[in-house]
Amino acid sequence: MQKIPINSVLSFIIQNNLLTFVALNIKKRKIAYYFHPLISHYFMKKLFFLSLLLVPIALLAQPKAGYYNAAVGKSDAALKTQLYSIISADYVDNGYGGLYTTYTTSDNTATGKVWDMYSTCTWTHGNKQCGDYKIVCDCYNREHSIPQSWFGEASPMRNDAFHVYPTDGKVNGQRSNYPYGECANGSSLSGGKGRLGGSTFAGYSGTVFEPDDEFKGDFARTYFYFATRYQNIMTSIGGDSFNKTTFPSLSTWSINLFLKWHRQDPVSEKETVRNNAVEVRQKNRNPFIDYPALAEFIWGTRKGELWSLVTNTNESKVEFSITPNPVQSELTIKSDELNLSYIIYNLNGQPLQEEQLNLSCTVSINNLENGMYLLQLKSGNKKSIQKFIVNK
Repeated sequence: MQKIPINSVLSFIIQNNLLTFVALNIKKRKIAYYFHPLISHYFMKKLFFLSLLLVPIALLAQPKAGYYNAAVGKSDAALKTQLYSIISADYVDNGYGGLYTTYTTSDNTATGKVWDMYSTCTWTHGNKQCGDYKIVCDCYNREHSIPQSWFGEASPMRNDAFHVYPTDGKVNGQRSNYPYGECANGSSLSGGKGRLGGSTFAGYSGTVFEPDDEFKGDFARTYFYFATRYQNIMTSIGGDSFNKTTFPSLSTWSINLFLKWHRQDPVSEKETVRNNAVEVRQKNRNPFIDYPALAEFIWGTRKGELWSLVTNTNESKVEFSITPNPVQSELTIKSDELNLSYIIYNLNGQPLQEEQLNLSCTVSINNLENGMYLLQLKSGNKKSIQKFIVNK
């Protein structure tokens, strides 16, 4: 029997007297399966109850129904502003000391240790909190990925776990308040992750801290979150990653950098688990983990398009128009594309009707109640969505 990797989140499947271990290698983001025959009915019963305790958190928690509905049908600055309202509305500030409590559920390795993105050190929750440090692995503390000096150490920004991570104190000190970036010949600390050096990314020439590749997407989505959650302070915030505007909030070079990292390092199981755990404590979520395509609709390749809950990131567009809008009984669709099909969704992302378009390109909406809907048009691998209003 193969050994099960220790850096895995486990669940179990029991079928035909065969026990299947499902091991998710979080670091490599791969799933593997390991098989072993059951030795007794007693063992099967015990293992069943154990498996209930080990189901990954990501399978148990998702955004509550309707959480993002108010953002549907918006784009660009309006979309960002609506997300700001959504993730700020019920926010709970647990205080600076509360971060360590949050980390016990949000930043765990598979072995229950503190997940540190800045070092190879092993930390036990509650032990070796900084304090003084001289070398890497002396202690861990709370790293503000958006440095406190940029926002005057003010709350609630200072206490928000979505951008404050547990990290090695020495590497945290090395990073200081330099922006994240890329540097070809930066210096790294023994036992540390990341490097410090002169920027080699286009548009910025100052000193930057470059995190490890496996966490670059994490930090990109952290900055997207912060620029959205704290839109109200964007005109006064410091730091070269921001441009002192409500929209787009981030400077041009950092938009390009973070979109690059966001695309190259997709959302991981680690981030999903963390998103769910932080929500329990703060009562808000990071929308760029739940819906990664949002970054493209606000800063990237899909600016100007209307966002919906059913939109994917990598779609070619179908160019089309619909009339009349608002509509009473029948929509007329105009497009140069062939072999078109459509799906009508409600604002919860539920499909209501779908079929191939007839030659006249008309769609009856007699079965729909008054309200706003989303029409998705598809031709091959191309998709686009527009909103329409039924007003009978």
